[in-house]
Amino acid sequence: MNNIATNQSLPSKKLILYLKEEFSLNDQAISLAIKHSKLESAPFPIVLWNFGLITVDQYQLLLDWIIDNEYI
Repeated sequence: MNNIATNQSLPSKKLILYLKEEFSLNDQAISLAIKHSKLESAPFPIVLWNFGLITVDQYQLLLDWIIDNEYI
């Protein structure tokens, strides 16, 4: 069961592409956020914001994108 929860918390390839294209995040920034999301059992978008990788406005855009694209 832990594997399932861990895999669900990882960002999809589609989400990673969105972060690169829309927010100009590089692979290192995304990898850092993934690593800390796993270590802290924290939601990936929260980690991106907490580390200053995205702004509050970008955070809201990201949540909107996730709702529109990941939860169909």
